[in-house]
Amino acid sequence: MKVEVSNGELLDKLTILELKMSNISDDKKLINVKKEFNELSPLAKLLFEKFKDGLLTKYKELALINSELWKIEDDIRECEKNKNFGEKFVELARAVYFTNDKRSDVKKQINILTGSGFIEEKSYEDYE
Repeated sequence: MKVEVSNGELLDKLTILELKMSNISDDKKLINVKKEFNELSPLAKLLFEKFKDGLLTKYKELALINSELWKIEDDIRECEKNKNFGEKFVELARAVYFTNDKRSDVKKQINILTGSGFIEEKSYEDYE
């Protein structure tokens, strides 16, 4: 099945797949991760060729944000495993949506920069 997605969503997916390739050690899982990465990366290459440095900067920003999210998720799962639902757990839980908001913003910037046919919109209560 093929589904059209926004350019920001495509690049977001690639940064997550790169994280998985760096962090997953199970060879069977890595086969699937690499297969998906290899299928999607030629599409991203076309975008990078067209939008060059501006897009590469946003891609790196998105990769950094997703790396932060990966660490937050690992830490919050460690709290869950240890039944530690105190201040650290709450701090991490809040960090998930703060960081996801940054992620969403960068994806939207990518969509606008590249003239994506789709632009993802969020509709959450403003907390600031």
